[in-house]
Amino acid sequence: MNETALILARMQFAANITFHILFPTLTIALGWILFFFRMRFKATRDESWEEAYYFWTKIFALTFALGVVSGITMSFQFGTNWPGFMEIAGNIAGPLLGYEVLTAFFLEATFLGVMLFGRGRVSERTHLIATFLVAFGTTMSAFWILSLNSWMQTPVGYEIINGKMFATDWLAILFNPSFPYRFSHMLLASGLTASFVVLGVSAWQVLKKVDSKATHKAFKTALTAAAILIPIQILVGDIHGTNTLKYQPAKIAAIEGIWNTEKGAPLVLFAWPNKETKSNLYAIEIPKVASLILTHDLDGELKGLNEFEGKHPPVAPVFWAFRIMVGMGVAMLAISWLGVFMLRKRTIDTLPRLYLKALAAMTFAGWVATVAGWYVTEIGRQPYIVYGVVTVAETAAKHAPAMIGLTLTAYLALYVFLLISYVFVVKSLSEKPTRGQAPKLPTAAGRKVDAIVEAAGD
Repeated sequence: MNETALILARMQFAANITFHILFPTLTIALGWILFFFRMRFKATRDESWEEAYYFWTKIFALTFALGVVSGITMSFQFGTNWPGFMEIAGNIAGPLLGYEVLTAFFLEATFLGVMLFGRGRVSERTHLIATFLVAFGTTMSAFWILSLNSWMQTPVGYEIINGKMFATDWLAILFNPSFPYRFSHMLLASGLTASFVVLGVSAWQVLKKVDSKATHKAFKTALTAAAILIPIQILVGDIHGTNTLKYQPAKIAAIEGIWNTEKGAPLVLFAWPNKETKSNLYAIEIPKVASLILTHDLDGELKGLNEFEGKHPPVAPVFWAFRIMVGMGVAMLAISWLGVFMLRKRTIDTLPRLYLKALAAMTFAGWVATVAGWYVTEIGRQPYIVYGVVTVAETAAKHAPAMIGLTLTAYLALYVFLLISYVFVVKSLSEKPTRGQAPKLPTAAGRKVDAIVEAAGD
């Protein structure tokens, strides 16, 4: 295949997946935050919990809609640019994608209507269950997608017959060697993404003086969640790294910037990877720490990129994306723990304006970390689409570069417009008071319907 066409096709899929992943990453955890708000209202009858619930339901619905639309567009890519993938691995990928639609998307899409418009029309118990099922559906969607993606990274439980892959053990495919780590890492990433969106928006509301008790409750919930989740994420990321070392050593070599196999490999904090000289320029290193982290031995051996000539990913994108992800994680840790410390002696509306502005600036910090991490995962798999088995070049459609470039440009223009519009709408919503945002209960006719539903439920 023409090398230019292949690169453009990869860029187009990267643009699609980058835009799409932003929204499920937020809705997965935001659904559970909404469920928590609903539970607190039901337990305390404090209306501020209900106000927080309905304010964030609006943002959830907007995010969910964009996630659905971008997901459909992304799925078209398998047929337009990567038909070889479904031809070779469709017997495994097809069912997993189908199960995601049948067991997850239908569940969340069905009960989203009850969650959004059910107040006063169904019982509180039914409304709470609907919120739970929406949250559960988003998590199940992540389960199926991460199972497929993890299998593509660590393929097991299959056989190849006449050039096509067939499942021999579905349990092995579902719970492949990297799945537990990737799934946990993604759920934690979603939790942090949602927490910082709630934190950032709440901080903005305090700065704009449109905050209320609902704002403060949402703020404290998100801050507590972020402070708890970030150290767990760092621990899971470390365990995930050792798993990757075992199954994808070339990816680890690119992440760490290790060009030659060595014992006691240093941790490269900063460098400029040079593929021509196969070395790191301007490197700032800590001796032996990479080996210690990955092998738990100061003199542990790490394979270098020289062991995978022609079969390793491009180093610079993986190297830098990993450091962006880690850097953002450290920033999240610092600002969330600082907030917890300050709230021991302060109230939210007396927090320093500089701190609130920092939180507002980090509203979408989770997106940055998630996209960077996703690039490490996906670019780090190159040149394979199914690691060690099928290369990307083998599955790409043979389109003219000009045609791919044209559609890539159109996608990018549309996505930039939609993303700017999304941020503008969230900003507009955040500048309106949360007080009184819960929808009014229905009229007498509506209450009659509610009584019928209650009777049917009982």
